[in-house]
Amino acid sequence: MVDGRIVWGFGICLLLLVGGVYAVQSGLLYQLNPPDADSYDRVTVTAYDGNGTELATVEALVADTRPKRVVGLSNTSELGRGEGMLFVHEEVGSYGYVMREMAFPLDIVFVGADERVTTIHHAAVPEGDYERAYRGRGKWVLEVPRGWTNRTGVAVGDRIAIPEAAHDASG
Repeated sequence: MVDGRIVWGFGICLLLLVGGVYAVQSGLLYQLNPPDADSYDRVTVTAYDGNGTELATVEALVADTRPKRVVGLSNTSELGRGEGMLFVHEEVGSYGYVMREMAFPLDIVFVGADERVTTIHHAAVPEGDYERAYRGRGKWVLEVPRGWTNRTGVAVGDRIAIPEAAHDASG
């Protein structure tokens, strides 16, 4: 017969483990202790149409680590015209982005390894706790103020030139 204290102890340990995994996976841990604002590199990305004509530039903060990608722009009250955030992933893949604790709407632009736009979402500020996932495939994701792609003419298939400094994720 197994002692009841052992079963309870095992149950509590399992509960703590599951809770810890949830805190990391959900981004709660990073929201409680967000990355330092000065720790973000900055790059200029340039958008070109299919003919190579320059459409726009964006001064972007680089989110190249998991904590920075999870927090994203959540702690930002607004973006100025020509500002954004560039999310750098270790590899090309299918990713889902949410508007966690966002105060303003965004265009979410997925960019493939060939620097071509694969998907564009016009994301509204979420209502309540519901977090819609905006999905796409790419190596990079550029978040800019909502309407930026419409104003600049950036469309699926156009090129977003990514500076070498933002080619690799740090983890």
